[in-house]
Amino acid sequence: MKYHLITFGCQMNKSDSERIAARLQNIGYEKTTDIKQSDLIIVNMCSVRQSAVDRVYGLANQFLELKKKNVQFKVGLTGCLLNQDRKKMEKFFDFIFNIKDLNNLEKIILQQKIDFEKSPQDYLSLLPKINSKISAFVPIMTGCNNFCSYCVVPYTRGREFSRPEQEIIKEVKSLIKKGFLEIILLGQNVNSYHQNIKTLRHKNKAINFPKLLQMIDNFSENFWLTFLTSHPKDLSDELIKVMAQSKKIIKYLHLPVQSGDNEILKKMNRHYTVQDYKNLIKKIRKKIPGITISTDIIVGFPGETKKQFKNTARLLKKIKFDQVYIAQYSPRAGTKAALIKDDVLKEEKHQREKTLNKILEKTALKNNKKLIGQTLEILVKNCKNNQYYGQTKNFKNVKINLEKSNKAELFFPQPKIGQFVKAKIIKATPWGLEGIIN
Repeated sequence: MKYHLITFGCQMNKSDSERIAARLQNIGYEKTTDIKQSDLIIVNMCSVRQSAVDRVYGLANQFLELKKKNVQFKVGLTGCLLNQDRKKMEKFFDFIFNIKDLNNLEKIILQQKIDFEKSPQDYLSLLPKINSKISAFVPIMTGCNNFCSYCVVPYTRGREFSRPEQEIIKEVKSLIKKGFLEIILLGQNVNSYHQNIKTLRHKNKAINFPKLLQMIDNFSENFWLTFLTSHPKDLSDELIKVMAQSKKIIKYLHLPVQSGDNEILKKMNRHYTVQDYKNLIKKIRKKIPGITISTDIIVGFPGETKKQFKNTARLLKKIKFDQVYIAQYSPRAGTKAALIKDDVLKEEKHQREKTLNKILEKTALKNNKKLIGQTLEILVKNCKNNQYYGQTKNFKNVKINLEKSNKAELFFPQPKIGQFVKAKIIKATPWGLEGIIN
């Protein structure tokens, strides 16, 4: 029996799909990349944005055609799923399950009665079937306690649950032993990680996120360490200090701001002000020179005036982010923001997104140009049409110019995927760099 996975959403969903793949192969399924050859399709969906939900609906007719051709064919659904979306999608799927029930997947597929013997969180301890040979996701916690007014995560993922430190350390050590060079710790609010089971090892105190990072940073092997995603209110001085002193943690931080206006931030239930965020960025850049900082911004939040949007644009110009992930607001059922009239027109949201992208293009280019002439360590991650691409330790994408590299170094060897190389940056664009092997 062959299976095919379709994944929408964030890195946590991608990580969950790696565990779904491992579970399916454990019960005898074989992976296929050809959707038409599959006996089982599982869609791992995201309800965070309406556009992602609409893409799942768009697959319905394709599933119906596959059912006509293969009587054994089944299609299942999991992921971040709102109740209202679940009810609408029941007619398109043979089964819908909570990702926390992954241990029971075989019985779910066969539609057998399930005896919930294990903790629902035990699915995180399943060893994943990792797609990459270089980078590995390691979820350290799931869920969220913040209840931002626009966000469905607390309703689809539940409240925060942190994995035991021993389990995380064991998984990371195993990945490093297998040759993975980039370890990415994941959580909806990763820097609020704490061990919910107290241990004597640390004087009955829960292990916080900075301490977990320190433990991994002490491993002797050569690898990079990073994490996603952080909340500004939980980014402590202790964490900044650990990042600054670490040899493994890359110089990159994704820190969602969402808006540059205090009134909008309050409506979003974000628990910080614009000045708080500015002060935090200033502190981070002082302690970690050269750090790359990206953020998330929502445009067109209910009631956002043109003046309030200009405050966000002003913040982008002030902070000079390296990357900004911009989302046009869409109401999500069950959230507090959904009770407020969505009064910013679609055209206006689109225009505001374009305005921010223009600002980003200028600031990102200015930031990248500062790297021209520097020799940076690069992890080679990809090769396409005999062209190699990599990433710097401050999370910048680099195209490796082999022709100029060979002119610079007569006996320059061909790079390999999964190799650390030194490259001199010779060119910069807003979205990446070009370098020669040095």
